[in-house]
Amino acid sequence: MLLALCGDGDGVAAGLAVSMDRVHEPVLVEEVLGNLSPEPGQTLLDLTVGAGGHAARLLARLGPQGVLVGVDRDPAILQVARKVLAPFGACAILRTARSDGFRALLQELQITAVHGVLLDLGVSSLQLDDPARGFSFRAEGPLDMRMDATQGRSARDLLLSLTEPELTHILFRYGEEPFARRIAKELKAIPRGSMPRTTTELAELVERVVPRRIVGRSAVHPATRVFQALRIAVNDELGVLERTLPAVAQALVPGGRVVVISFHSLEDRIVKNYFRSAKQSGVFAEVSRKPILADEAEVQRNPRARSAKLRFAVKAVGALAA
Repeated sequence: MLLALCGDGDGVAAGLAVSMDRVHEPVLVEEVLGNLSPEPGQTLLDLTVGAGGHAARLLARLGPQGVLVGVDRDPAILQVARKVLAPFGACAILRTARSDGFRALLQELQITAVHGVLLDLGVSSLQLDDPARGFSFRAEGPLDMRMDATQGRSARDLLLSLTEPELTHILFRYGEEPFARRIAKELKAIPRGSMPRTTTELAELVERVVPRRIVGRSAVHPATRVFQALRIAVNDELGVLERTLPAVAQALVPGGRVVVISFHSLEDRIVKNYFRSAKQSGVFAEVSRKPILADEAEVQRNPRARSAKLRFAVKAVGALAA
């Protein structure tokens, strides 16, 4: 077990001040703290540390002998977390990695006991607000959408490589897009050299394809589901989640807790089904029966919290950590 001595009370207070004085506000913070129940001296994993908002609050509970290992696949946003969590010193260990690769990191750090794990899924507001990342059609940017822009295929590469049936499947499965077939057909009819290169070009194409009666009736932009589907496919988000959850269950000590925040039904369904299955097999002693939602005050303060769903699970005392 890796022991770290880090910042005193003043450092912790400074860390919290830095984390709260940021544009990005983490969702369901009190619910995360209440359901992870961090105690001084424990070791926690934040497998989607993002800008470090949740991590700062958790580290404040862990004290100078606690450790939080923060993982994120986006090296750019991890730099923000490094600044936010700097006052916690060696208590905050940050690494660039996908959440399903955390076991190798624990071995490297010689950490054998994990008391709690947090997964805050999806894309952060900092990523959405950066046009250069290509996650949002609200401002023009390259059609990229990679969490780690140094690896894998961009969204445009994906559009170029997929067949029409494959693209239809992705739009329908990951975006639950009712006009998936029509949009895929339109995209694949475009010559390769004319395939949309920017977020706004793709959004405008989708808007032209979706029937006007649908566009006028919905408060949601018609490209929203398409962008969600492509982002999930580009980053293999559901596959990573499906591989991460069993690894988390194995890594937790008996009585350890895991909290997952999801932002759309596909993620939430995977978490709910895995938690229920793991409880039936005796891995978890307790799982949340229903998702925990943000109250109206938080939604008013932070609109991103509107779609957030939190689920938790507690490892059975008789189940062993791997």
